[in-house]
Amino acid sequence: MPTPIIECIPNFSEGRRPEVVEAIKNAVASVEGVYVLDYSSDADHNRSVLTFVGSPDAVEEGAFRGIAKAAELINLDTHSGAHPRLGATDVVPFVPISGASMEDCVKIAHRLGKRVDEELGIPVYLYEKAAARPERKGLENIRRGEYEALKEEIGTNPARDPDYGPQRVGQAGATVIGAREFLIAYNVYLTTDNLSIARKIGRAVRHSSGGLRYVKALGLLVDGRAQVSMNLTNFRKTPLARVVEFIRREAERCGVAIHHTELIGLIPQDAMVDAAVWYTQMDQFEPQQILEQRMYAAMEESKTPDFLDALAAGTPTPGGGSASARAGAMGAGLVSMVARLTLGKKKYSEVEGEMRQILEQSEALRAELTAAVEEDADAFKQVMAAYRLPKDDRGRSEAIQAATLYAIQVPLSVGHRALRVMELSLRAAEIGNTNAISDAGVGLNLAQAAFTGAAYNVCINLGTLKNEKTTQDILAELKLLKAQAVSLKSQLEKLLVERGGFPAI
Repeated sequence: MPTPIIECIPNFSEGRRPEVVEAIKNAVASVEGVYVLDYSSDADHNRSVLTFVGSPDAVEEGAFRGIAKAAELINLDTHSGAHPRLGATDVVPFVPISGASMEDCVKIAHRLGKRVDEELGIPVYLYEKAAARPERKGLENIRRGEYEALKEEIGTNPARDPDYGPQRVGQAGATVIGAREFLIAYNVYLTTDNLSIARKIGRAVRHSSGGLRYVKALGLLVDGRAQVSMNLTNFRKTPLARVVEFIRREAERCGVAIHHTELIGLIPQDAMVDAAVWYTQMDQFEPQQILEQRMYAAMEESKTPDFLDALAAGTPTPGGGSASARAGAMGAGLVSMVARLTLGKKKYSEVEGEMRQILEQSEALRAELTAAVEEDADAFKQVMAAYRLPKDDRGRSEAIQAATLYAIQVPLSVGHRALRVMELSLRAAEIGNTNAISDAGVGLNLAQAAFTGAAYNVCINLGTLKNEKTTQDILAELKLLKAQAVSLKSQLEKLLVERGGFPAI
């Protein structure tokens, strides 16, 4: 299976001492498999935000080392800044990026919270998707009153009992750990130093006060200028451009304007493209018109002949398993194509939101299935390596069974993903651009071929597996998946006749 990738964006209560921020960053980066993508500091907020990604285990360890180093170097008793904070490491969110689920991130949050308690003695509160109490889903509820209020109330007010850790705080304060969707940290500076105007606009734009649904905001005074500091928790449902224009209108009502804006950390490319399209009123824009995207697509296409040559060569790999994964990736690519040919068309405006979700899912599946091409070949190599062990090696039989199980799991995961591509293909055919309904149909058929090929590769390895229960469980799973695949194909054939005007063949 593809290596899961998780993002972590810890916020540390230090933005004025570069050497401290550097020490924390280095502690995180010292973990093998962690990739630090970005970090930024703000002296007025007295806060730094670090962004790093990696495998689940690496990211979890990196987060712990960052928390430990911050606890060593930051004293909340002497800390001050414009941004609300609860601890030296104020908040640690985990975000699934690819090959990982939100549930994976929730488990990491709980494990990390327990370890921070046991090894560092720091109180931990769980928030968002990892929250153990409904009232703690919102970060603002946990952080209300900040470190000073928590220091007074913890141990006496049951509402302040941590989810992990002691009922007291030291100089490192407390840490909030959780799992959430991607968030954009975005600040708007105004042409005034009037803090009350920033607070008024913050109240107007944030959801909790009746504003935009996926916006959290507060007004601050930063470097002598009023600032509306925001977290945008779903940029697809509350686009960046809508937020900016809302604030611009509210500012004009107060007799001020937007001076400039500021991005903290990283932002998905789609969020910037959506904003650019909105402001330029480029209603017929297609993502393929971006030079870099077209260039990367062309470079990817150029790899296809190499794969086909390798497939035709007289070597065991790549073989049918890799070809199945490639077919699934092609099917996902056609779903993405249909989605993009639908987006931006007035005729299909009612399904724009769902089509964007389909596009996001199909692109993720395309990447995962593309990675599975190499993984299937690698799985075969592992089986061959196990069989090449000396026959008197005591671990040979166990190694063969482990390698065989892996050689089953890889195509089985391809089968699951291929079935999901079939589901997306059918939905794209149901609501997408009717001019591309045949492309959606081809996508479903490619995905069905991918599923069938993956099933063949699972079955050919099952005969070597000694665990009868595992074998029967996998066969039962395959039968269920096959029934779903047959049903989806049947629904497509009917839809092509009814919606696409195809003759029955």
